[in-house]
Amino acid sequence: MLSVEEYHQHFVTSLKDYAVTKEPKNLYQPIHYILNLGGKRLRPVLTLMAADIFNSHYKEALNAALSIEVFHNFSLVHDDIMDEAPLRRGQLTVHEKWDINTGILSGDAMLIMAYKLFENYPSQTFRALIQLFSKTALEVCEGQQYDIDFETRDNVTIPEYLKMIEYKTAVLVGTSLKMGAIVANASIEDQNGIYEFGKNLGIAFQLQDDYLDAFGDPKTFGKQIGGDIIENKKTYLYLKALEFSNDTDQLALRELFASNPEDLSTKVKTAKQHFESSGATEATLKAIEHYTNKSFMILETLQISEEKKQLLKTFGTQLMYRAV
Repeated sequence: MLSVEEYHQHFVTSLKDYAVTKEPKNLYQPIHYILNLGGKRLRPVLTLMAADIFNSHYKEALNAALSIEVFHNFSLVHDDIMDEAPLRRGQLTVHEKWDINTGILSGDAMLIMAYKLFENYPSQTFRALIQLFSKTALEVCEGQQYDIDFETRDNVTIPEYLKMIEYKTAVLVGTSLKMGAIVANASIEDQNGIYEFGKNLGIAFQLQDDYLDAFGDPKTFGKQIGGDIIENKKTYLYLKALEFSNDTDQLALRELFASNPEDLSTKVKTAKQHFESSGATEATLKAIEHYTNKSFMILETLQISEEKKQLLKTFGTQLMYRAV
């Protein structure tokens, strides 16, 4: 087993060899740009780790890891267009640097590229990877639609929100791990177990992202602080604030999230005050801890060594206390 940093380094080296600009440049330059913007590379690192954990060599999983990263960045390019987001990882989004049509077409090409990477595996592995990937890709789209729908609904519930982040974010984390297990020919029980571990870790990851969107450091977070508030998104923070508030404060918060004032900084500041005073901030941090611990419990069911379980626990703990 390697360290997380070593998996990251090996993956980045592989990505640089893969993400080259070719003709037509107006299609492939944006792809090269988004793939080289940096980022945590969480998902591909998990794929490589899982292959090693189940007694394969991480290099066997490099194509699956590349597929996950290409797909993830495809979804970001299209999400940024839908969200009208100006920044991604502290840099201009693809549609801002080029234009919307370029973002759509280059994103489409990335989705196809992600599928083509599975062609490097034997037929049985190829079939298992394709089936899992297609299921996950559709769930990610469903999660994105739920996210869009919630922007115009006043009655979003906590269970609905958790389902949305499970589909939009968490299933891809679970899939990243399961792909590594598939490449390593792990047992079906261990494939499913590592998936559930990753899914719960992914829920914790997204809740932490919600928290950092409001309370993170803009120098390290890489995105616009308060973006979810500006876009009137019903995040876990918002829903918990409603749950814990009296009628007067509920009305004020609902009105705030139905507004589009010119002074956005005041809107963000006011929302954050609601989150803090209601106890929603503390509840969100507890939920992050809950789903992280749940993933650790599932980890105990896997037929792997304690050393390997500890590596995954360390990775999960680092995610829980991340600042980016």
